[in-house]
Amino acid sequence: MKTKFIYFITLLFLTVTASAQVDRSVQPKPGPSPKINLGKPQTFELKNGLKVLVVENHKLPRVSATLTIDNSPIFEGEKAGVSSLTGSLLGSGTKNIDKDAFNEEVDYLGAGIYFGSQSASLNSLSKYFPRVLELMADAAQNPVFSQEDFDKELNILKDGIKSVEKSVQNIAGRVQSLLAYGKNHPYGEYTSLKTLENVTLADVETFYNTYFKPNNAYLIIVGDVKFKEVKKLVTKQFSDWKSGEIPAYTIPAVENVAKTEIDFIDMPNAVQSDVTVLSTVDFKMTDDDYFAVLLANQIFGGDFNSYLNMNLREAHGYTYGARSGIRPNKHTASLFSAGAQVRNAVTDSTVMETMTELTKIRTVKVTPEELSIVKASYVGSFVRNIEKPETVARYALNIQTNNLPENFYENYLDKLNAVTIDDVERVSQKYFSLDNARIIVTGKALDVLPNLEKLPYTINYLDKEGNVTSKPELTKPIPEGVSKQTVIDAYFNAIGGADKIKALESTLVTYEASAMGSTILSTEKRTATKYANEMSMGGNVMARIIMTKDAVTMNKQPLPAAMASEMNYTLGTFSEIGLLTNENSKLTGIENIEGKDMYVISTKGEIVSTTIYFDVETGLKVKETQVTTMQGQTQNQESNFSDYKEFNGVKFPVTKSGNLGPQAVEFKLVEAKVNEGVSESDFE
Repeated sequence: MKTKFIYFITLLFLTVTASAQVDRSVQPKPGPSPKINLGKPQTFELKNGLKVLVVENHKLPRVSATLTIDNSPIFEGEKAGVSSLTGSLLGSGTKNIDKDAFNEEVDYLGAGIYFGSQSASLNSLSKYFPRVLELMADAAQNPVFSQEDFDKELNILKDGIKSVEKSVQNIAGRVQSLLAYGKNHPYGEYTSLKTLENVTLADVETFYNTYFKPNNAYLIIVGDVKFKEVKKLVTKQFSDWKSGEIPAYTIPAVENVAKTEIDFIDMPNAVQSDVTVLSTVDFKMTDDDYFAVLLANQIFGGDFNSYLNMNLREAHGYTYGARSGIRPNKHTASLFSAGAQVRNAVTDSTVMETMTELTKIRTVKVTPEELSIVKASYVGSFVRNIEKPETVARYALNIQTNNLPENFYENYLDKLNAVTIDDVERVSQKYFSLDNARIIVTGKALDVLPNLEKLPYTINYLDKEGNVTSKPELTKPIPEGVSKQTVIDAYFNAIGGADKIKALESTLVTYEASAMGSTILSTEKRTATKYANEMSMGGNVMARIIMTKDAVTMNKQPLPAAMASEMNYTLGTFSEIGLLTNENSKLTGIENIEGKDMYVISTKGEIVSTTIYFDVETGLKVKETQVTTMQGQTQNQESNFSDYKEFNGVKFPVTKSGNLGPQAVEFKLVEAKVNEGVSESDFE
């Protein structure tokens, strides 16, 4: 015991002495970069050109394998979408085993096999690996493309396109790529309903036979395997795969605009804008500037503490997050982009603040601390990743496919730490364009254009397909004699009569939808003074909202009193009844949505803001958007109403489409009642 006591006293003395000798006002100099001993995979190559990389790791009885076909970007033109369909059809059985038997055996083995248009992968227990590899090899070399599966996957792809046609983020991404690269570039084209009409089952077979070849392919196997056994397995399963010449396509040259401009895409349904500043640049992993560009982007907009995010999110609260990115590309120009999704009201401010930060990174030297922090982040991430066996294989693949020197990753940290403050400024000026950039704004013209027009940039107008168009008509004058009262009365008359609607004692509607493999039911009950909504999925109640004039609860938990105050005007057998007396609700104008004129009634609140659209011709309500802001977070909700049908003398929309979180959902009316089916117990 005495010995232990003396030991601790000695240790404490040495610690205090050492601390006293450290000058904490001086930042310590970085030590030498960690010595990187990156293991190399064992490799071999088949006669057909398939290159195989094997990394043995016996810590766990598992194996993963990835097949990558390293073709140049493929231009699909009028048949854009054929590659997606090819990827979705691969793995649907083989010439030797039908689809059901194939899937059942994979499931029985507890494995996973996945395909893309030019890739395949598997994961498996090591004891089943030989059979799982055989199944993947069979599916890759002997696919069966049936008309039935083609039709099914084609409809799924079409439904996916339809579901995001009103998505600001989807439209923005599509037009950004098109503008940056051009319609005749593999990165500029996109899959549409029109191009899918041109794709046949024969096109899928042709695409596969043309591009799914071993001479450009790499097979990476990582896990509890032995090299000699893997070599035998791969040789047996893949030697018969026939190589072939891949058609050459001359990728068009890409150019930036002569002078920075705003390209605007009108999305009348948007409650947020997408603001993205982008330009193209020649940037490859083999460039001497590679490491400096990585660090410069990280400081500008690469992570949470970046210039861009600290400005747009932390300082101004415009967005949940702002980011920038630049990725090397060995085939064509790389894309540098920076931006965020922001509230309509701050779209113009976001443009200016983004350009301010872009100017800063190009003209003001970063501090030693800023550079040191991002270097430490990259070093830590790199050191952690090299502990993973799959990283060894991925790095080896990068070396081969990007023509990198063999010691690229061994020298990675030395190259990273050698980047200077001057290097960051130099590459920012070279790769982050300020004077020849496109500022692409996708949003609601009525809300954002008036302020965008005040900025010092020329504005070009484009449609959702990226075609040049005229400036959108912001709003039409409200005809004389039209008011909030007449619009709402016209709606009530259209669904059963204004007097009848206002005299109803209760309404009950139930809608059904399918999402995430489950059935969703939404039941809404209303009286003149109370409201209840219950949402269930797969028979389990997810949320139950009760609202009265005095309070709003969700799952019996009270929501803010201010919300109850702002929303109590929606009480009534129809929520529009309260609009008539609500002082915050106003008829704001006439907007054209998808070719039809709509009267617009808006209600602005501190927490909840709602906009309702009524068809000028029919009087029917066709859309409602709601923006809820609480505790620094904003939630956007949109509902579209169509196919009105009469129930007991009152018309209800049979179809109600909208979003459930990030997923688009279509609800169908399964029950509608008036003056029955509702009791006081429903609001307890």
